[in-house]
Amino acid sequence: MKSLLHRAFGANSRLRIVKRRVERHLRARGPGYPDWRAIIGASGATWAQALAPRADKPRVLLGTDVGSHLPATSLESVLGAALALRGAEVEVLLCDELLPACLAADATWYANPQRFAMRGPQADLCADCYRPAERMYAAMGLKVHRLSQLLDAQDRARAAEFARAALEAPSAARLDGMAAGEHAIAGALRFFARADLEGEPTGEAVLARYLEASALSLLGAQKLLRDGSFECLTLHHGIYVPQGPVAEAARAAGVRVVTWNPAYRKQCFVFSHGDTYHHTLLDEPVSHWEGMQLTAAQEKSLMKYLESRSIGSYDWIWFHDRPNFDRDAIFARHGLRSGVPIIGLLTNVMWDAQLHYPANVFPGMLPWILETIRYFAGRPDLQLLIRIHPAEIRGTLPSRQRIDEEIRKAFPSLPPNVAVIPPESDASTYVAMGACDSVIIYGTKTGVELTSVGIPVIVAGEAWIRNKGVTIDPPTRADYFRALDALPMRRRMSDEQVARARRYAYHFFFRRMIPLEFMEPQKGWPPYRPALTDLAPLLPGRSRGLDLICDGILSGKEFVFDP
Repeated sequence: MKSLLHRAFGANSRLRIVKRRVERHLRARGPGYPDWRAIIGASGATWAQALAPRADKPRVLLGTDVGSHLPATSLESVLGAALALRGAEVEVLLCDELLPACLAADATWYANPQRFAMRGPQADLCADCYRPAERMYAAMGLKVHRLSQLLDAQDRARAAEFARAALEAPSAARLDGMAAGEHAIAGALRFFARADLEGEPTGEAVLARYLEASALSLLGAQKLLRDGSFECLTLHHGIYVPQGPVAEAARAAGVRVVTWNPAYRKQCFVFSHGDTYHHTLLDEPVSHWEGMQLTAAQEKSLMKYLESRSIGSYDWIWFHDRPNFDRDAIFARHGLRSGVPIIGLLTNVMWDAQLHYPANVFPGMLPWILETIRYFAGRPDLQLLIRIHPAEIRGTLPSRQRIDEEIRKAFPSLPPNVAVIPPESDASTYVAMGACDSVIIYGTKTGVELTSVGIPVIVAGEAWIRNKGVTIDPPTRADYFRALDALPMRRRMSDEQVARARRYAYHFFFRRMIPLEFMEPQKGWPPYRPALTDLAPLLPGRSRGLDLICDGILSGKEFVFDP
């Protein structure tokens, strides 16, 4: 390990390396990738038959680009094999050490971001990103398109010029009519793990790198996709850089786009048509679920799962091994008074998926929080309990802009009726919110869970429970404060509303989250691996979830799984 760190960062570097990230990087050099040579070798002639040329094969492009993103590479190589076994011509797009910024880089690699601002990822990250992934796909016999081979000198000059010009108004910056600037901003904010770049000395320089990388990704994808011969582009997330610009180029070229992301439940994944699930789960037709009538067994499964959410026993990721369920102790610790109604407020991670959502009441989560505190300062008849998301410090990419610190800046002395549970607290969010009269949220999925147990929810942002007919969804800032004026509610949701909320919750957690039983959880990085010794589990008819996913990619079928 020491020789690798010296090679990557220099013996005299003051760079603070987070041990977890280094271990992740080292794994990316070898054992983290599925051994497709062995898997294929154990399958006889099956794979050779799948790769045999045929004129009518639909072309599918796996376009995540970032080879060292092992959760993406692991699953997409599985999808590549499964699609080929179903008659598709599967190809891969990889960045070959070209982009000046990308998803692989973030501030945990660069305690002093000046190094990244000056040199980009090539000196530190790229060699262990492209080459291992390219070798893996080559072992599968899948065609790999290199990003650098798609671009010429004119394209590179155009990308550099776009980056210079876009710094004036990056959020509105478009290239060939596509939102290259929005994805660059999301990428830069993710790099810094912040909701804004204010106070970051290298913020503009890093953003310029992401703007140029966004343009290069978009231009390269345009060239690859412009002949219209690809049936579908499939890629992780569909936002950030390079995935966001690649998806933009596909949509503009008339190529169907499928995005995916690990779901909350273990061994499950969310797939969406056309756009990132951050958008599609907001816009999904309610007709997909509102006519359902849950059976007793389905309702039992749902409630058992929702109960498990407090400790995460059925999920890929959880934030507390031993949460504190003592409500009285939690309230006493935070100075909450008995007899005065409590209104809960739940945050999400500020920097995550910073995209444009036209329906948002406020320009961002932090302004919403601060204005809400100011409002409650004038409501001594109520108490406001703010629970800051534990992922701010316990997530894969800890936040460098913490909400509790931002609150202290704005309110050196909090109003006496406002309490904050910080992200490091072991207090059970579910116990704390369960004791509230009602809860206000911005973008957290917890609204799906709260409404399922009858807790009234007001939505001020892009939460997926919005517009499902079970929450209060103020369309304007004035409407939001009118909703607060009506507090406390002093009642739970009606039985009819709870039944509707549970229908959506079942759809969300059990039908939109598609199981792939061979993707086994593991400790460390990546959080899952394909447990395959041969190709048999990937053949048609062996996995209902995989069959559904492949049908969706190849024919546009809805990604709705019926357990």
